[in-house]
Amino acid sequence: MVGNPLLERISNREAKVGVVGLGYVGLPLGMAFADAGFMVTGLDVDQRKIDKITKGESYIKHIPSEPLAKLTQAGKLTASNEFARSRELDCVIICVPTPLTASREPDMSFIIATGEALAPYVRPGQLFILESTTYPGTTEEILKPLLEKGGLKAGVDFFLAFSPEREDPGNKGFNTKTIPKVVGGYSPACLEVAVALYGSALKEVVPVSSTRVAELSKLLENIYRCVNIAMVNEMKMLCDRMNVDVWEVIQAASTKPFGFQPFYPGPGLGGHCIPIDPFYLTWKAREFEFHTKFIELAGEVNWQMPYYVVQRTMEALNAGKKVLNGAKVLCLGAAYKKDIDDFRESPSLRVMTLLKEKGADISYHDPFVKELHKGHGFNMEMKSVPLDAETLGQYDAVIILTDHSHIDYNELVQRSNIVIDTRNATKAVTEGREKIIKA
Repeated sequence: MVGNPLLERISNREAKVGVVGLGYVGLPLGMAFADAGFMVTGLDVDQRKIDKITKGESYIKHIPSEPLAKLTQAGKLTASNEFARSRELDCVIICVPTPLTASREPDMSFIIATGEALAPYVRPGQLFILESTTYPGTTEEILKPLLEKGGLKAGVDFFLAFSPEREDPGNKGFNTKTIPKVVGGYSPACLEVAVALYGSALKEVVPVSSTRVAELSKLLENIYRCVNIAMVNEMKMLCDRMNVDVWEVIQAASTKPFGFQPFYPGPGLGGHCIPIDPFYLTWKAREFEFHTKFIELAGEVNWQMPYYVVQRTMEALNAGKKVLNGAKVLCLGAAYKKDIDDFRESPSLRVMTLLKEKGADISYHDPFVKELHKGHGFNMEMKSVPLDAETLGQYDAVIILTDHSHIDYNELVQRSNIVIDTRNATKAVTEGREKIIKA
């Protein structure tokens, strides 16, 4: 590729940036580039998101509407479902979902559909970056051939790179601008342009030697957490049998100033990364005749945690001469972690499904997730019920699945019959501790 006018356009904030997929990753990323002075166009097939952005209204809890409205009113950020507009863009960043299929194998359908939608409009000099979490080789093996359908070649006619998203919804310590950005290019020239783009809007960019290194780095980050969470979940189950408080054990171990990092148990894994990413690597490893035993064992332990929570609930009810079948159970929290509205892959949904299968009469309360609908293995339509102090005593058991900050756990325990705590949310409760069952 002779010359590189795109670098100058990026440097002068004249490059037009597009973000495909306006969810938890794409929307804040688009806002970051718009805030840095770029003209940003968001592309999505969801008309609801497009309408919301056009009105300057956020549809994600931890992203306030005010800064979004300022960007849209200034004309810095627009949204559309017309993929033909990608021809006008200099840089296109793809942030679409990468879920698992029913057989727990990588689902590449969103990346493929996006590549096919963009392919007719690829022009010389453009930069395409994939951010979707995926197995090493995806950028070159799947996205690259799709973008080359029109005859232009990556690294020759257009630039291609991979940069894994690192969003952590609800994390007040870091945001899109301040989280270091790993970037791998298809060629040295591709890397140079991608680094320049991210460096113009984000605080720190970390270049690596290839797209495959960048792809695998993201999987390693999340598998590291998956394995350690599985270890501490297994420790929790052992501690329950030994009548030892695993949370106190973790707190004590955390006082060591070196060689130890605390991880915490829970009802299972949730979110768009940790429950999914390990299976992307185990699937790809089979291509190389390699069996990732350690990773798969961690996945098995974490996958069993909702069953363990249900078992502990049954034991707690049994101790009070009650059975789960027909019991009224209130599940606190549908989101996968505290104080956010994201319930993708939430273990709460699995726990509720298992309770329902065993005949429990279940309700849930979550101030951030008002409704639950069928999909992704969840087969119920439910609405969040009020957390009413006067009616808590009507439930045979209350299960804390997400430790949202707004809840008065002292009052919750005092007014409930049994509380099954999977998050150590009741650690500061002083009265009625005999009602609390750790799970």
